[in-house]
Amino acid sequence: MNVLVSILGLALLILVHEAGHFFTALAVKMRPRKFYIGFPPAVAKVKRNGIEYGIGAIPLGGYVKIPGMHRPAGPDLDVGLERARKEAPELTGPIARVERPLEAGDLEGARAALAELEAAVAAADISPSTRAAAERVLRDIDDGLAPDAYWRAGVWKRVAVIAAGPGTNLAFAIVLFAILFMLGTTQATRTIASLDTAKPAAKAGMRPGDEIVAINGQPVGPDDIAARIVASKGRPLRITVVRDGRRVTLPPVRAVKTAGRYVIGIRLEGVEGPGESPPAAFRKSFQVTWDVTTEIGKSLLRLSRGQGKEEISSPVGIVQGSSEALKQGFETYLSVLGLISLSLALLNLLPLLPLDGGHITFSIIEGVRGRAVPRHVYEKVSAVGIALVLLLFFTGLSNDLGN
Repeated sequence: MNVLVSILGLALLILVHEAGHFFTALAVKMRPRKFYIGFPPAVAKVKRNGIEYGIGAIPLGGYVKIPGMHRPAGPDLDVGLERARKEAPELTGPIARVERPLEAGDLEGARAALAELEAAVAAADISPSTRAAAERVLRDIDDGLAPDAYWRAGVWKRVAVIAAGPGTNLAFAIVLFAILFMLGTTQATRTIASLDTAKPAAKAGMRPGDEIVAINGQPVGPDDIAARIVASKGRPLRITVVRDGRRVTLPPVRAVKTAGRYVIGIRLEGVEGPGESPPAAFRKSFQVTWDVTTEIGKSLLRLSRGQGKEEISSPVGIVQGSSEALKQGFETYLSVLGLISLSLALLNLLPLLPLDGGHITFSIIEGVRGRAVPRHVYEKVSAVGIALVLLLFFTGLSNDLGN
């Protein structure tokens, strides 16, 4: 049951992301053609007002099909209809009558000629698979020539539509964190709740129930303990605890670096406190969001240097982690869901095609250049981006299966 709830939670975050794209596209007069959770093939779909809504069989994401992501060009027809032309040579003339105005920049002329080509393909004696492929190409060309095509919109509209996906994930995380702060807060104490037996604290003789009162002879409060451990950067720490009413100074402890952070392997007890007021809750929410964003940025820098690969997770690990969080309580699960939503927002903003950040980057480049980037450039850059995304996915999957 926990796994099912975790999968539904991840689906909710994808829905939030795609809804951002979808409703912003509608707001700026780009009518989406499809809205899917998951990738094809479709297991269920329905068409309403010219928009196809569906659930895909591959639960690795979702997508909104916005018309005309690229300006149509003659070579698109050459490549897309090559097999149809071989099976039905009489299509050569109608294809050429669409290509000529496309190359000349006569979009209305190309659209008028496209209707003739569609009729010719419908009447041609070609195989069903060839016909289906040709019809897909013609639909894409028609979308690209439509007045509401993405590439024909102003730069700010394109950026708004693409940025709305990660933007809604970011807003969702901030609101969710704020709600959790309003429901109640957990104040840290100095008392050790549990230890990681493989980490230095347990090996130095710390025990659950010990109250940390000083580090290197300096008194500490609950909020100081983690900061002092991180600041040590692995240098010896002399930790003093109160155990059974007596002060005990333990042998020197050296923090170890785990996931980019120095730790000694302790978890402190928390006490439940009253919820925050809405202004205070949102202040704390923004602070948490900033802290997590900073940590994710550091993780990405480590990855760029070939370090920290063990920190990557795939959807399998995300579901596993969410399921474990759910066992600790629904509020813990919601906090993890907020962190996942924030991570989705930030990772999608990486300037790689086909991620949202890549489309935003290219829209800005086109605005500065004053003309569209050629489609073959998009395709080459996308090939590199897809390779990197797949590398991250399989690295994360390997980590998750290994764990």
